[in-house]
Amino acid sequence: MKLICESDKLEDYLLELEEVNYSNPIINEKSKELFNSTQTEVEKAKVAFEFVRDKISHSWDIQGNL
Repeated sequence: MKLICESDKLEDYLLELEEVNYSNPIINEKSKELFNSTQTEVEKAKVAFEFVRDKISHSWDIQGNL
């Protein structure tokens, strides 16, 4: 797979959208639970990956249609 950037500006990829709603209070609370200032960026990425992998139901996991 070859990924092609549509913009050279990093800010374009950090915009809050309906699908990426990071100011939602529930998201902020979960973020506070998962991350702290002593973690490295790699540690934060690992925690985030493991949370999504293990705690979020995915369409295949639940045999959903969406």
